[in-house]
Amino acid sequence: MPDPAVTAERVGPAPRSPATGRRAPWRAYLVWGTAVLAYMVAILDRSSLGVAGLEAGERFGASASVLSLFVVVQLVVYAGLQLPVGLMLDRVGPRRLIATGAVLMAIGQLTMALVTTIGPALGARALVGAGDALTFVSVLRLVPSWFPPRQVPLLTQLTGILGQFGQVAAAVPLVLLLHGPGWPSAFGSAAVLGLVMVIIVLVVVRDAPAAGRRRPAALPARASLAPRPSALRATLSEPGTWLGYWTHFVAQFSNIVIVLLWGFPFLVEGQGRTTAEASALFTINVVSAIVAGPLIGEFTARWPARRMHLVLGVAFAIAAAWLAVLVPSGPRPLWVLTVFMVVVAVGGPTSLVGFDFARSHNPPERLGTATGLINAGGFVAALGTMLGIGLVLDAVGADPGGAYSLDAYRLALSVVAIPWGIGVVGLSLGARSDRKHRAARAHAAQAAESMA
Repeated sequence: MPDPAVTAERVGPAPRSPATGRRAPWRAYLVWGTAVLAYMVAILDRSSLGVAGLEAGERFGASASVLSLFVVVQLVVYAGLQLPVGLMLDRVGPRRLIATGAVLMAIGQLTMALVTTIGPALGARALVGAGDALTFVSVLRLVPSWFPPRQVPLLTQLTGILGQFGQVAAAVPLVLLLHGPGWPSAFGSAAVLGLVMVIIVLVVVRDAPAAGRRRPAALPARASLAPRPSALRATLSEPGTWLGYWTHFVAQFSNIVIVLLWGFPFLVEGQGRTTAEASALFTINVVSAIVAGPLIGEFTARWPARRMHLVLGVAFAIAAAWLAVLVPSGPRPLWVLTVFMVVVAVGGPTSLVGFDFARSHNPPERLGTATGLINAGGFVAALGTMLGIGLVLDAVGADPGGAYSLDAYRLALSVVAIPWGIGVVGLSLGARSDRKHRAARAHAAQAAESMA
């Protein structure tokens, strides 16, 4: 399935550094590095409640099912805001949105530090989800403005990888604060860190090399936040945008489902692994994504015409990995589970190829909208899948001890076949639509030449 838009990449009018095709200057790395640092803080805030689950149950007097609402609320807000954030990104630029996101997350973390009841705490996590939603797509939007096209795929992968070190900050310093000074100090410190990040972003980050005090050429001069309907329609009607959406959808959701909610219970209760073995498998998952990211970024930069082959290959590898752990009736050997965790991890960096489709199919003034839409794909699929798995487990029921059997997990996790199938069909239809779109453009160009 050939990849479109490679022979004539539509990157639109670019600022000085990207236009030259030469390696970006040091200031580009300073701006990008600062933005990535803001993304690390966003990941810390996103992950903070996950490492404080036991303390949260005690503080709010909530059951596990009630605490799960924190994850649902945060992800629903994150996914639901992606398209509006993309529209705002094309209107006001990434610098303002990154700073605004840091402010929202700081307010959310400060609220978590102070409240002791469920309602305000859910509101606080909604603020964290909203601030998080503003951050990643804004950081990605900076990359093509500051770097030449050849570097964009690799830097996109590195953005995702480096941001995950925020999980390390959540797992180590935040936990030390929780077990030392306590809950208010831990979440209060996260709030202060967010406010410091606001100042750093406003001082260092600029939307484009030539921006200065002016709005960069790649962004509209008008300051109104109201989206232009024609621009939105153009983004939604561009087949390459949907290629990116379905790429993110099908490649990302399995890893989110495993890492965020159902992986640990499946490995411990279903597969009979110890918590130490499950933790080791999760470590392998993280390391695999870190190793795969630069390789996928370099592959995309060197052979852009093979992007679709890469995405489909990883999608079918993920399907094979699911079959290997779900079809056999008994527990799987440790090496099979290891391969499974590696394969689903590779789906994470593969999903970022979707943003490369956005870049090569949309002009700069629509890139934020396209990026926001694409970034919602994997999270929409993951939310639906996690909900479906929970419904099936509830229908099957737990054993007298309150645990679910391997057969219950096998049946429930089979729900992943539905979004996987939807994603692959979406990719196929998107590729077909794009071929027709390119053929029509070529025909129109030929007709114009013949008339000239």
